[in-house]
Amino acid sequence: MNDSGVASRLALLRFLERVQERDLARTRRRIVDEERREAERRVGEARRLPVPEWLIERGLDRNNIVAVHTGECWDPGKRARPATRAQAVEALRHQVPACTKCRPETALGIEI
Repeated sequence: MNDSGVASRLALLRFLERVQERDLARTRRRIVDEERREAERRVGEARRLPVPEWLIERGLDRNNIVAVHTGECWDPGKRARPATRAQAVEALRHQVPACTKCRPETALGIEI
């Protein structure tokens, strides 16, 4: 009777070992997946274009300038394109509206 108790405990320990090996294999796969995602994130950050200092938003008619934004504006619109400081100043001097959220005229030091 004592032998069957040892055998059943040994069987349970072997079962536990298989379960833990399966869990360890799953954890190792997750580690590999996470390392891959982290490497992809770093590559993406390295390839990301620098944030432009200024943006000029155009209307549906590409000749019509709608607004001037800072490069960090959270609401530039879909048709905003990078611009130089000189282009932003020129647009503001030609009565193009400044974004009311990011206030580019303040950042440029211009009175409107």
